[in-house]
Amino acid sequence: MALLEVKDLSVSYGEIEALRGVSFAIEAGAVVALLGSNGAGKSTTLRAISGLIAPRSGSVTFDGQPIAGLGPRAIVRLGVAHVPEGRRIFPGLSVRENIMLGASNGDAASAQIRRDADAMFDLFPDIRRFADALGWTLSGGQQQMVALARGLMAKPKLLLLDEPSLGLAPVIVQAVFEIIAQIHKRGTTVLLVEQNAHMALKVADFGYVLETGQLVLGGDPASLWSDTRIRDAYLGGASPQASS
Repeated sequence: MALLEVKDLSVSYGEIEALRGVSFAIEAGAVVALLGSNGAGKSTTLRAISGLIAPRSGSVTFDGQPIAGLGPRAIVRLGVAHVPEGRRIFPGLSVRENIMLGASNGDAASAQIRRDADAMFDLFPDIRRFADALGWTLSGGQQQMVALARGLMAKPKLLLLDEPSLGLAPVIVQAVFEIIAQIHKRGTTVLLVEQNAHMALKVADFGYVLETGQLVLGGDPASLWSDTRIRDAYLGGASPQASS
């Protein structure tokens, strides 16, 4: 049984239909990349899964339980964490406090939560020295690491990542994707929304392509690399050999 199963999911913003009949499944322990251009519906898909928006129709089943229509807090407690686009660092809080906010039980005074936050600095050593600094003072790449650490504080079975490389320098993008690979090795299932198809497919076990709210293609990374539609639309026409 798949850890996550999305069936015939449709979402509208007023009169605008953002998703139309989207269906896919994710096996436990996999990294799945959701690719597509701006406005394709990638972020909307994540928001519908995490309960930030309610679907117009369709179903979302997580770990055997229907979750469409549940609130975000209930979905987090079931084991789904969402790291949104833009990092969303709270400027008046320290890096440690930002990370601790990700704990699913919300008890920031808990000694266990402090220990869990300390463990995040082992996974993200580049931000350890900034633990007591205000979150807004960090660079974009460091803030992305704080956002990832905050998402992992809920100890999720499924981590939803929305454009983790957006606006980052290439060397920082590489570091972020190395962390995603580490998260995968820890056994966390990942659904990755990403416009950088090259990097996304390097860490993914499977990929889907969204276009104007509909899934138009799915396959393993090798087959997606070899599809000229993917290369032309998302890789600037680069050949699989040149992009590997």
